[in-house]
Parts: sequence; C-alpha cells; structure tokens
Amino acid sequence: MVWEEAAQGFAAMGSEARLKVLKVLVRAGAPGLSVGEIQARTGIAPSTLAHHLRFLAAGGVVLQEKIGRTVINRASYDALEELAQFILSECCADITGKVANDG
Repeated sequence: MVWEEAAQGFAAMGSEARLKVLKVLVRAGAPGLSVGEIQARTGIAPSTLAHHLRFLAAGGVVLQEKIGRTVINRASYDALEELAQFILSECCADITGKVANDG
C-alpha cells in the first residue's frame, strides 16, 4: 500500500459518523446491509448517510453492490487489514533498533 492510498483510506474514516457506519458494516459481516438497514441501526438521516457511504466507498473501505433496486454495502475487510498493516508495519522499530545498538 502506498502513502496516498493509506491517506485516502484513513481520511474516509475521519469522522464520527463514518466510523459509526463502518463499525455497523463490520458487525454485519459478509452479507452487508442495505442503506435502509444502516439508517435504522445508526439513526443517520438518509441523505447524510448516502454522503458518508460515498466517502467510505471512495476511500476503499466500503464496497457497494447494486442488486436490483437495492444497494448492498459491505466493509472491505481486505482494505481495512491493509490499513492496519500499513500503520503497524514499523511498530516499535526504533525501540528494537535502539536496544540492539545499546547492547
């Protein structure tokens, strides 16, 4: 994952409402949820919810699939795992390097 992709993914999650939506989708699992189901679980107004879902999809952390007249939204577990790995990939590197150099 390159810096620009990571920044877009993290920016997509950069509001309380979008984090709430994403957590609801993570809880729902692979089947995902329709916009109406997400609205019922979050209480976010439909027009506002549509905006947040577009932002999450553009950031790659939510996948949307149109089935008939319904749009199913799913958390992109692959993208979320990549973001977690990106931010944690150098965890404690300075500490372990410092200990090795102090020895």
